Amino acid sequence: MSDAGQLRLSIEAGIASVLFDRPQARNAMTWGMYTQLAEVCERLAGDGSVRAVVFRGAGGQAFVAGTDIAQFADFRDGEDGVAYERRIDAGIAQLASLPMPTVALVEGWAVGGGLAIATACDFRLATPGTRFGVPIARTLGNGLSIANIARLRAAWGHERVRRMLLLAEMPDAEEARAAGFLLDVVAPEALGDAGTALAQRLAALAPVTQRVSKAALQRLVVHELPEGEDLIREVYGSADFHEGVRAFVEKRPPNWKGR
Repeated sequence: MSDAGQLRLSIEAGIASVLFDRPQARNAMTWGMYTQLAEVCERLAGDGSVRAVVFRGAGGQAFVAGTDIAQFADFRDGEDGVAYERRIDAGIAQLASLPMPTVALVEGWAVGGGLAIATACDFRLATPGTRFGVPIARTLGNGLSIANIARLRAAWGHERVRRMLLLAEMPDAEEARAAGFLLDVVAPEALGDAGTALAQRLAALAPVTQRVSKAALQRLVVHELPEGEDLIREVYGSADFHEGVRAFVEKRPPNWKGR
């Protein structure tokens, strides 16, 4: 396994399992992993034998700890940020649009892009020590697309998302369950079996009903979203964003200037 990481897909008895496999970096997503996620989703969307999909991170320390921040060092201006957010939005929309039910098994951290991936799944199970969030106001100084925020708001509620984005709060598993974001919280040693049982339960139900219900809910979430690329352009074009990237790479606190 290279440091670029990879996604591993297996299918057994109508249940697909997708593993984000980069444990040495808490499964932080590289560009190559995002490309593989799109390829996996395309394959699954065309496979009528697959009745449910389970996503999980390797290593037990994280589901996905966001996008690998070192990759942002090559960004020059706000247009790079717009292109990045378009790419992420397309991948998340592809995942959310899978015709069969999807389950995220979350251990450790589900942060940034990892939270977006988990949110795009239909159901989520997590272990007690799990933390969720988008702490970019503390770490990187970038922003989220309107579509990404809309999905988070639908899953968490407006005020919790406000706290995540403006206060960089990281809700734990119990708060996530109270918000309705998690179907259940289970012990680490039981997570795999719980995910399998949920996938089998989903696979036994009417697939056409599941497909059209998923599509209806998805349309409601993203219906007539306002334009937001001006906001993305502003934040990725800021000096603060470039400072956030440098500070992360240099392993020091960022010095925000507000410009």
